[in-house]
Amino acid sequence: MNRRDALSKVALLIGGTLSAPTLLAMSRAGEAKNTSMALGSFSLNDTQRKIVAEVAEHIIPRTSTPGAKDAGVPAFIEMMLNDCYKAPEHKSFLAGVSDLEKKNFLAQSKDQQIATLKQLESDTKELMKQYNVKQVKVGDNVDKETMDDASTGVPFWRLMKELTLTGYYTSEQGLKASFVYEPIPGKFESIKLKPGQKAFAY
Repeated sequence: MNRRDALSKVALLIGGTLSAPTLLAMSRAGEAKNTSMALGSFSLNDTQRKIVAEVAEHIIPRTSTPGAKDAGVPAFIEMMLNDCYKAPEHKSFLAGVSDLEKKNFLAQSKDQQIATLKQLESDTKELMKQYNVKQVKVGDNVDKETMDDASTGVPFWRLMKELTLTGYYTSEQGLKASFVYEPIPGKFESIKLKPGQKAFAY
């Protein structure tokens, strides 16, 4: 399965579409790796990294299959934000992590953490409406510098979900946990999957 196929499956998992900044970031990923292109100087401190790791693990917990931490998702998130996203997303992501830090997220019980994230999910629905309105108001005829300055980043929770799912389902562990991998497929033939059987990925 190539990255484009994996991304289409990730998009379905989060409701049909990836945000524009994430699509642009994924298109830059190969360029950033090959040319050492850096769009910003994004980094997290140790406490923030632990928060991101815990949130990612809540989104994709370890069960009978690897969780987000097992698949290296936290490091993927930080790498993608630094290499492929611009300042508006850096600001919104750091603001979200800082908010969880202020709420002492790491010291909360598992149930309290889940409640905090559910509230964050609810709040983000309204934030996404505001984000979409602001993007529409910044028209094509606005000076680029003004547009960049006025740009509002995708809300933290939306970024966190997109990057967690993208990181997991484009990792070897995430792919193998979700699909039956056939590196050398045989002839094409229509098959009927049994209940609970994984789909095939070539």
